[in-house]
Amino acid sequence: MITKILIVDDSATQRQVLREMLAQDPEFEVVGEAADGLEALELCHRLQPDLVTMDIQMPRMNGYEAIRRIMSETPRPVVVLTSSFSDRMLGISFKALDSGALMVLGKPASLSMPQEEKGRLLGQLKAMAGVKVVGRRWNRLDRPAAHREPIKASPRAGRSPVELICLGASTGGPPAVQGILQGLSPESTPPIALVQHINLGFVDSLARWLSETTGFMVEPAKMGCRLQPGKVILAPEKRHLTVLKGGMVRLIDADLVDGHRPSVTALFRSAAVYGSSAVGVLLTGMGRDGAQGLLEMKNAGAWTIAQNRETSVVYGMPGEAVALGGANEVLPLGSIANRITKMCASGKEAHNNGK
Repeated sequence: MITKILIVDDSATQRQVLREMLAQDPEFEVVGEAADGLEALELCHRLQPDLVTMDIQMPRMNGYEAIRRIMSETPRPVVVLTSSFSDRMLGISFKALDSGALMVLGKPASLSMPQEEKGRLLGQLKAMAGVKVVGRRWNRLDRPAAHREPIKASPRAGRSPVELICLGASTGGPPAVQGILQGLSPESTPPIALVQHINLGFVDSLARWLSETTGFMVEPAKMGCRLQPGKVILAPEKRHLTVLKGGMVRLIDADLVDGHRPSVTALFRSAAVYGSSAVGVLLTGMGRDGAQGLLEMKNAGAWTIAQNRETSVVYGMPGEAVALGGANEVLPLGSIANRITKMCASGKEAHNNGK
């Protein structure tokens, strides 16, 4: 199957490098090129590409606005290509994800780049081209319009106080995690452990971006660190993040789990030791990582939540969890923080009443 690609970049040289690289793979066809966001939007309507590679800093219409317009008017997978992994560009990258891009990758510097790197980039573009994206409407506050549903009384009434919240996400995850953290209060939230599938070199900047935009302290995990209320421990690169009863964090150099390291299932599986005092949340993402782990948390007595199809960028991981029976609840993204808040409050109330 041929993947039709639209290249968007104001640099003719960069467009040529990417075009020639894509031409080396018979499964790709470059159907158009654009030098700015306005041209990109027009070509998306006219050419209906399967995938758009997007630059950010362009004349007339920048990449952020172009992504928002594309996702609102003619939704399709958008991958941002950046030429720098400096702190400034990484901040730009996360803003692009918030605008609706699926992924941020490094631009190919030249056709002479190592074959392994070239193959990895082409493989990631193929994977993103197959993602069924959900259109996004933007409100006046420059945020995606939230899909909110009323939350009934907490199903955790009478259960143990919440001691740990585990979050797992992949494609589309950074803005989803950001939205949940923005809906929680650091002063009244138990420790949070997070696994987010993300490209190498992005973990530290993801932690900084979430810290700066949510009010939570978000830090990549280090051996020997402990879980703390109001703090988010983020899985580091190439190591599984696991937790021990009592708040200790353990990093493991082990085989891939569900195709990933760090793996959401590895975190969820370890969190099962917390039983009914844990909450597991599986968010948007490709594949099945986290599904089996969420089921194991549920079987151990934890309360488990899967993001619903309508608000997921990719309904892979949460969909697999639902199919396995691993989710106590399936909720829209805009309702998850509210549910967590109510569960934490009801657990504290039950604990205080029992004294």
